[in-house]
Amino acid sequence: MNQTLHFTEITSPLGTITLTATERGLSGLYFAGQKHWPADSSSWLRDDGTRFDAARAWLSSYFSGEGRAVMPELDPASGTPFQTRVWQALKAIPKGQTATYGQIAGLIASPSASRAVGAAIGRNPISILIPCHRIIGSTGMLTGYAGGEDRKRWLLEHEGAL
Repeated sequence: MNQTLHFTEITSPLGTITLTATERGLSGLYFAGQKHWPADSSSWLRDDGTRFDAARAWLSSYFSGEGRAVMPELDPASGTPFQTRVWQALKAIPKGQTATYGQIAGLIASPSASRAVGAAIGRNPISILIPCHRIIGSTGMLTGYAGGEDRKRWLLEHEGAL
């Protein structure tokens, strides 16, 4: 059974962000022009009410540099069991730090799966809150980011990781 997706849009230092939510929690955070935008957004219901208050508060605190707001309930769009393990591992990377694809592969007990980890990270549906921007290449270079490399650089500089 398909569940109803609600959405709202917010303005951020990185442009317009679209937030989506199910009845269980925040299911998506997408930048304008982001790769891997959900296939069918035509059935989403606009909801500018209180459903997104916790996400708005968290993002406001994050962008202001305070970072003290309570994390909203998350309900990532369905992913494979492997993707879910990768997304969980991303949440363990502290603000202001980075990790490599290989380190994430090691954290999920799949040390030879760096490329698969990269693919799963690219499909992360809740950017920033599930911090896929904190992943860099093994040489320390910034690598792809579904929201764009300029946004990734901004986020890492904002967190003091660059």
